[in-house]
Amino acid sequence: MEQEKLIEQAIKMRSKAYVPYSKFPVGAALLTRSGKLYSGCNIENAAFPVTCCAERVAIFKAIADGETEFIEMAVAADTERPVPPCGSCRQVMSEFFNSSMTIHLTNLNNDVKTVSMEELLPFSFQPEDLTNTTK
Repeated sequence: MEQEKLIEQAIKMRSKAYVPYSKFPVGAALLTRSGKLYSGCNIENAAFPVTCCAERVAIFKAIADGETEFIEMAVAADTERPVPPCGSCRQVMSEFFNSSMTIHLTNLNNDVKTVSMEELLPFSFQPEDLTNTTK
């Protein structure tokens, strides 16, 4: 899929965001190895800790549908610079994306910053870190 189409879908998803508190809509689009596109928007809640960001919505939809191999993602918001994912999203992304996966961060001014998962979250906590190696 072309980068532009992925970014277009992420921007389109912003309009579906439920953001009555922050008024900060974010959209995301995720391409799987099978060619399927999953999209998400942020969904807020009055109890702020249970809010879910667009990136995690797209990833969780894909995982719930049985998809586990991802090619690239785009994230869009109305920000000065290309929108960076929050720390929680970066951790979830590192769980499911390989370190070289392409992630396009963008804004409504067509500014795009393309990074790898490794660049987005170097030295990330991984499932293998849960293995107790001390006796």
